[in-house]
Amino acid sequence: MSVLADIATVAPPAVKGRSLWDDARRRLLRNRAALASMIALGVLVALAAIGPFLVPFAYDQVNKADTWVPPLTHGHLLGTDALGRDLLARLLTGLRVSLAIGLVATTVSLVIGVAWGATAGYLGGKIDEAMMRFVDVLYSLPFIFFVILLMVTFGSNIVLIFVAIGAVEWLTMSRIVRGQTLTLKNKEFVEAALAAGLGRTAIIARHIVPNLLGPVVVYVTLTIPAVILAESFLSFLGLGVQPPMASLGTLVAGGASDMELAPWLLVFPSVVIVVTLMCFNFIGDGLRDAIDPKDR
Repeated sequence: MSVLADIATVAPPAVKGRSLWDDARRRLLRNRAALASMIALGVLVALAAIGPFLVPFAYDQVNKADTWVPPLTHGHLLGTDALGRDLLARLLTGLRVSLAIGLVATTVSLVIGVAWGATAGYLGGKIDEAMMRFVDVLYSLPFIFFVILLMVTFGSNIVLIFVAIGAVEWLTMSRIVRGQTLTLKNKEFVEAALAAGLGRTAIIARHIVPNLLGPVVVYVTLTIPAVILAESFLSFLGLGVQPPMASLGTLVAGGASDMELAPWLLVFPSVVIVVTLMCFNFIGDGLRDAIDPKDR
């Protein structure tokens, strides 16, 4: 017994292992650009969530006495527009709308793309050929033209913007998921699930999709800025968010038309768009480097 006790005291303590996600989290937090982007994006999300309630002006409040007021004048930190509406209130509201559109449309594309790609990749054969040829047909249509066609046909409203953009963005997601599924469906754990008697739906939901989270999460962080940019472009053309509601696209469009008289109306929304898109892109790059096992 004493010999065993001496061995136990001399033996080093067991080292607790780290999972893939723990390792990825550590490597992500060591990425300074990604960490700074997450902090900046958190600040932007907080401002979009509670900022409009802290500004003493409503985003659609018209004040003819304060038209074209420059920043830091008459209590307007970022100035006003041609109708005397406070730019800070409209900017925070527009940021909230654009982030909501990016999140909801990306969620729609995520659900459709993952379900479509995983099903096509796992079933294979003629079903895979038919499903992916349908994706190729949709790919042949110009993205913006397809969204504009939906907007013109059914009218412009926020809900339709969510659906229209999300219904197009899932195409690339489905291709990525299908490619990953083709490499996973012949793995040992899938064969073990088949031997255990699990059906196709259960295997896709319990074994295929959870192992796709790495590349899917990375692509989601890159899809959100693409959706925000698409919404901004549609709003710039007058087919997106309709006044008096504001989005980053409508604010840039209004600022571009009035930039000679009030350049602040273009500068501040443009800076917010650039910072938001850069944050998502840096976070996506950081996630890609953190999850990729070849970079360890």
